Amino acid sequence: MLKVGAKAPVFTADSTKGPVDLGEYVGKQTVVLVFYPGDDTPVCTKQLCALQDNYARLQQKNTAVFGVNPGELGKKQSFAEKFHYDFPLIADEGQKIREAYDVGKILGLFFQQRIVYIIGRDGTILYAKKGNPPVSELLAVIEAHGQ
Repeated sequence: MLKVGAKAPVFTADSTKGPVDLGEYVGKQTVVLVFYPGDDTPVCTKQLCALQDNYARLQQKNTAVFGVNPGELGKKQSFAEKFHYDFPLIADEGQKIREAYDVGKILGLFFQQRIVYIIGRDGTILYAKKGNPPVSELLAVIEAHGQ
């Protein structure tokens, strides 16, 4: 897992909302980057639905939200449509994004870890935490950093 203060790696990838170039957000918006193990699984659904429920508040804080895992784009598209996610789910084909963000594997080699990063407008990691932190915690970090 990358440490707070580290420079966030930029990347380009396909998503449920079209191509995403993280470099286009640096300097303009805070970014919440959620690495989650699987599409349409109970805990992942709960985590991403909590973000969707608070998406308007995050947008008010000039914050972009992205979900990332190595699953195929078609599965992500149906998952995003099923739960009406307004934020992109990124297909990390080749798992280069996971590797760049030092996100490990769980359950042998099948699933990536669940890690949430907040990237400041200056491109550095403001927050890094394993698990499923509450959105209120994410908002508190964003507000504390004046993002």
